[in-house]
Amino acid sequence: MRKSLLLLVVPVLALLATACGSSSKKSTTSTPKALTSTAATASTSAETKISSATISGLGPVLVDAQGKTLYIFAPDKAKAVTCTGSCAGVWPPVTLPGSKAVAAGAVKASLLGSDPNPSGGRVVTYAGWPLYTYTGDGGSGTANGWTVDLNGGYWYVISPAGQVIKKDAGLLAPLAFGVEAQSFPTRGGEDP
Repeated sequence: MRKSLLLLVVPVLALLATACGSSSKKSTTSTPKALTSTAATASTSAETKISSATISGLGPVLVDAQGKTLYIFAPDKAKAVTCTGSCAGVWPPVTLPGSKAVAAGAVKASLLGSDPNPSGGRVVTYAGWPLYTYTGDGGSGTANGWTVDLNGGYWYVISPAGQVIKKDAGLLAPLAFGVEAQSFPTRGGEDP
């Protein structure tokens, strides 16, 4: 009984927190995407491991060591962390407790970096984009935050090639804010 009640209360609280933090009148919903391959296992040291997994309808995307989908926030514009305060409560940034993030699987170490977090410490970046998780995801294999318009902008996933995925891979190839993803420059001005 207690477990059933907890399973009911947690999603409702996440939904309420998400709704309260919205700064936009428009909000989209997305359906959970199924995981079709597994991510790396959790690291036992103080390093931040970034890996990839294939999510049905989206293709390969970045995930953390626990397999949770990683997101980018459009207002960051591949430049700096802009999701702070209550925004970061719903979209926790991927922080860097060690000296650098570690690439696993198809993730390119050359695209990993970090930016200062206005709240303190550093946030892991990929192709210049600060990375975040989403409290509305139930665990590995879900991408409930994909294409959500919340906290002042849209949230997207990013591929191991550094491409921002705005559209369902089954409908269109990955797009990077209206430009073909293959020509989308990284922070250094180079193609990924």
